[in-house]
Amino acid sequence: MPLTEEQEAEVAAARAHAAPTLRPTVATLEAMLARAIPVLDHGFLRVVDYMGDDGAVVQAARVSYGRGTKAANEDRGLIRYLMRHRHSTPFEMCEIKYHVKLPIFVARQWIRHRTANVNEYSARYSVMDREFYIPSPDHLAAQSATNRQGRGAVLEGAEATEVLRLLREDAARNYDHYAWMLNEGADGQVADEGRSGLARELARMNLTLNTYTQWYWKTDLHNLFHFLSLRADSHAQYEIRAYADAMLDTVRAWVPLCFEAFQDYRVGAVTLSSQMLAVVKRMLAGEAVDQPGSGLSKREWRELMETIGRDA
Repeated sequence: MPLTEEQEAEVAAARAHAAPTLRPTVATLEAMLARAIPVLDHGFLRVVDYMGDDGAVVQAARVSYGRGTKAANEDRGLIRYLMRHRHSTPFEMCEIKYHVKLPIFVARQWIRHRTANVNEYSARYSVMDREFYIPSPDHLAAQSATNRQGRGAVLEGAEATEVLRLLREDAARNYDHYAWMLNEGADGQVADEGRSGLARELARMNLTLNTYTQWYWKTDLHNLFHFLSLRADSHAQYEIRAYADAMLDTVRAWVPLCFEAFQDYRVGAVTLSSQMLAVVKRMLAGEAVDQPGSGLSKREWRELMETIGRDA
């Protein structure tokens, strides 16, 4: 169940309450507000609140660059200019807050982005839910032989079956031990009057990293784009990429002009070093360049050839 009954009631109450406002709003994002977007097997992402729109970026930029015109096509051109030349401040004028339910190991990877305000569900004060992330068979892969941070071929047959069994069994067993150590019933009362029960802040250390946690995560658009450029990338770990992909849908609805510029100048763009650019210029001049004579390492050469669509 993506949302608890209490959270569903909270969403229903929020969506039932409408108030007039003078601040900019975005109809397409308003339609998504508070609704849970399912991610992975038990996770979700939902927009709780936001501030600003494409116009806020343009407004902030014009304070610096002058009044200019306000035609829609010129707003688009200004936003694309800002993105192309990496002017970050105007994008910081927009903010968004998400409520996310995610596995602990994804949260620990995600928290490395130290550019947001975060408040996580506390297992010191509350009991963790009995929900665990179990990969679908098509995402159960072996370690890559060439990339220490990546995955290789998908596991099949008896090995895949055994891995899934172990993941489910370990998570369930550890949670059973966690619940026993807490000595708390579903109603929060003592389960066994003969035991005191271990403190929640200690009992939690026994939980597996695929246990689900939740947090509120608030950031500005500039830092959100940085997060998405890394985590929505095809090289990112699948589990965090699934959340980044859901975020992309919300950003597209929220700031379509900024999203378009981001797709063109970040997601669909490449960066070449000065040495790589020199090699490309030599090739365009008709020179036959190979890796030994390029001044590039074998890895840099391979990456450049992949970028320009040539065999290494």
